[in-house]
Amino acid sequence: MAALFMVRAQVLDPKIKNDFDRWYQDDHLPAALKAFNARRAWRGWSDLDAGVHYAWYEFADLASARAIVGSEGLKRLVMEFEQAWGDKVARSRDFVDLAQAMEA
Repeated sequence: MAALFMVRAQVLDPKIKNDFDRWYQDDHLPAALKAFNARRAWRGWSDLDAGVHYAWYEFADLASARAIVGSEGLKRLVMEFEQAWGDKVARSRDFVDLAQAMEA
């Protein structure tokens, strides 16, 4: 079953949210999808906390997802993220090993 790499970003200054959104849409998500060689990527904003942004990257399995740890692609993306946003955006990362999927 598939696995996900998830990034949760907390935009700490509401004044930069639009710039962050545009940068993630135009630059970061496409670059990460390519660098990670993920199946697909998507992102969205929390409905409960307007400053929380999530991005998900789908992989064939957990081993494929975890293979990005320490990769040159992830290192470059982290560096670019930090250069662009510094301490204005806090983030955390997680891997999710999908256990079940259903469709209606």
